[in-house]
Amino acid sequence: MHLHEIAKWKCLVSLNWLRFLDLGSYLILAVVAGMHWHSDQHHWIDAALSVPAFLLWLLARQQIGASFAVRAEAKKLVAHGLYSKIRHPIYIFGGLAFLGEFLALGWYLWTVVFMLINFSQYLRVRREEQVLSEAFGDEYRVYKARTWF
Repeated sequence: MHLHEIAKWKCLVSLNWLRFLDLGSYLILAVVAGMHWHSDQHHWIDAALSVPAFLLWLLARQQIGASFAVRAEAKKLVAHGLYSKIRHPIYIFGGLAFLGEFLALGWYLWTVVFMLINFSQYLRVRREEQVLSEAFGDEYRVYKARTWF
């Protein structure tokens, strides 16, 4: 192996764990919420938001497959499954899953902080859309016109 290949491999390995940071964080938060569970209307509503959103988030991650990246990249235009209707289902469903957990825990201040984090995600979405538009041109613009967010 050449030195530049080793450096490239190390870079990929060092970023691979970031691919699961969001899911791991959610699962930890879900365990904490479960430890504080009360069988009341408030918790059932929050679970009804969080659990289906989490499952759809996992489905979106599975459907995007190898095109999922920590940084904005244009590997392949994924336009099937959830992606046939929603351009960014990972952000939508991941956000709803976290929101449900924060609300279940009564962490309203964290919910406000979370909204600010979602603003940064919005900026990330804009960067991804720029990268995809540059890579796929009219094909991406047609896809964007027929999908929501």
